[in-house]
Amino acid sequence: MLDAVPSLRLKVREAVPEADGVLGIVLVDPWGTELPPWEPGAHLEVRLPSGRIRHYSLSGDPGDRSGYRLGVLREPDGRGGSEELHTTPLVGRLLDVRGPVNRFPLVPADGYLFIAGGIGITPILPMVRALAAASSPPWQLLYGGRTLASMAYREELTALSALTGLAGGNVAFAPQDTHGLLNLDDALSGLPDTTAVYCCGPNGLIEAVERRVPAATLHVERFTAPTDPTAPTPDAFEVELHRTGRVLQVPADRSLLDVVREAVPSVPSSCEQGICGTCETKVLAGTPDHHDTVLTPAERSSGTTMMICVGRSKSPRLTLDL
Repeated sequence: MLDAVPSLRLKVREAVPEADGVLGIVLVDPWGTELPPWEPGAHLEVRLPSGRIRHYSLSGDPGDRSGYRLGVLREPDGRGGSEELHTTPLVGRLLDVRGPVNRFPLVPADGYLFIAGGIGITPILPMVRALAAASSPPWQLLYGGRTLASMAYREELTALSALTGLAGGNVAFAPQDTHGLLNLDDALSGLPDTTAVYCCGPNGLIEAVERRVPAATLHVERFTAPTDPTAPTPDAFEVELHRTGRVLQVPADRSLLDVVREAVPSVPSSCEQGICGTCETKVLAGTPDHHDTVLTPAERSSGTTMMICVGRSKSPRLTLDL
């Protein structure tokens, strides 16, 4: 849980373009102290100047603890976080962060295929860097984007591919305006069962990969929640807030988070789609009904924690540590 990870106040040292629409942000300790260690796949929870909370993957080198690098895609039609970062003077500003947290770790495997779409390259780049430095096992990266100019970190990836050589790893750039959609059938055909497939990017890309790759070898990270048109209509239930004893009604047409906010306005939240983990809350009694993509199967089975932005209850009452 996020309670177990560091809370830091870091200074923005750099805010520079990494590609069309992608801003690279480097955060450092104001006094020059080394930052906590992290591993490929990790992300930071960042409180923006407005107070919004957002999550961004670490895209730099885990071996360099002098700073944390983030890559932020500008989304004018998004929920405002990326637009704020792209339009606010950031250099020299102090930002509160929590992390690093890693829910997308690089697991041991005999080989790796990475599939990145757009800004989905950010958590994958450190994985490629780690494998290139180790010289084995073999890896491949298929990297797509709207245009070549919109695809960040191309030079770094080309250098990493050259470092290991084609026998160890290679990168294929496939901008949509010149190559069309990623050719997943060719990329995934004939893969050994011992190859781990990592995918990060738009939901359409992830869902296409999920249709082609066994769940046992697939690892994904989402930026938006998957759609489920077959999901049943939710039931109403009660939530008890343990610290005050207050009991609230959660109707079928409202989220648990919305109802909890009536009594605890400061309850943290960010994505409100069940993909980031900010609203993770301890469950003291009752049986949670999980709808997030954050918790592992074991964490879900334990019933001791849940994401209250999308989670509901299988029991008539749920008691939360709030």
